[in-house]
Amino acid sequence: MPLLFQHLTSTKQLSRADTEEILRVAADMEKIRTKGKSDLLKGKVLASLFYEPSTRTRLSFETAMLRLGGDVLTAEGIQFSSLYKGETIEDTMEMVGQYADIIAMRHPEQGSADKAAAASKVPFINAGDGPGQHPTQALLDLYTINSELGKVDGLNIAMVGDLRYGRTVHSLSYLLGLYKNICFTLISPKELTMPEKVTSFLDEKKIPYELHDDISAGLDCDIMYMTRVQQERFADKSEYERLKLKYVLTASQLKGKKIKIMHPLPRVGEISTDVDSLPNAVYFHQAGNGVPVRMALLAMLLKKA
Repeated sequence: MPLLFQHLTSTKQLSRADTEEILRVAADMEKIRTKGKSDLLKGKVLASLFYEPSTRTRLSFETAMLRLGGDVLTAEGIQFSSLYKGETIEDTMEMVGQYADIIAMRHPEQGSADKAAAASKVPFINAGDGPGQHPTQALLDLYTINSELGKVDGLNIAMVGDLRYGRTVHSLSYLLGLYKNICFTLISPKELTMPEKVTSFLDEKKIPYELHDDISAGLDCDIMYMTRVQQERFADKSEYERLKLKYVLTASQLKGKKIKIMHPLPRVGEISTDVDSLPNAVYFHQAGNGVPVRMALLAMLLKKA
């Protein structure tokens, strides 16, 4: 089933049928990755525009394109682009679309992805727009959940840490809203609670959720999705320092627990390294899943899947 849209800017535009088709194609792409490389996108060019720091998202997008036989153009940092000179996002898209067949962009401004998609003549993928959306992260999270637990319906998901500014938890919440009998345990300090735009969505969909400020409230869930407190979202450094280690997960807390621990990474101390060797820890495998999921999206949006 082909995707019925040209651009991917938000998980709110996806149907359950869309997500399940993306996950199916991603599973096929996993086989290609295992073999090494395909010529599926030979002759196609990805413009990889990262105006905000990134490791996993950027490298997995570029790896995905190379694994499919395509090529990559890259731009890193606003200060090294014409955006620094005052060029608009719209003009940038007009220009880049003449060089590349598909664009993935990360930008610090919330709403920048919508501006870019509206102006782009080639398929556009939002790789993160400030505290807004990160749809490809949510899709690889869903792929990970399904791979680890064999299902998505009927799960209790604990989300911990910076829920206010964490675009990954916002995007994943919208995506999980497509599934049945999901419930959320939302754990954060009062300064970083889930924003009203997400809780109102959960209310509208009649998805149950509980609010807590103690990490122990989520330890009997199926999934615990940890997040870091993001320094780049704070003007006051002292406030960041106060909150960044508010919730730290250690191996001793997980003794006898079957819960799976996820994290979009990078971590900055909120998961102790003694958790890494436990069967509960799936966050590095989760990061690796970004490659087949982004392979799937590149192929599907270029109508080559």
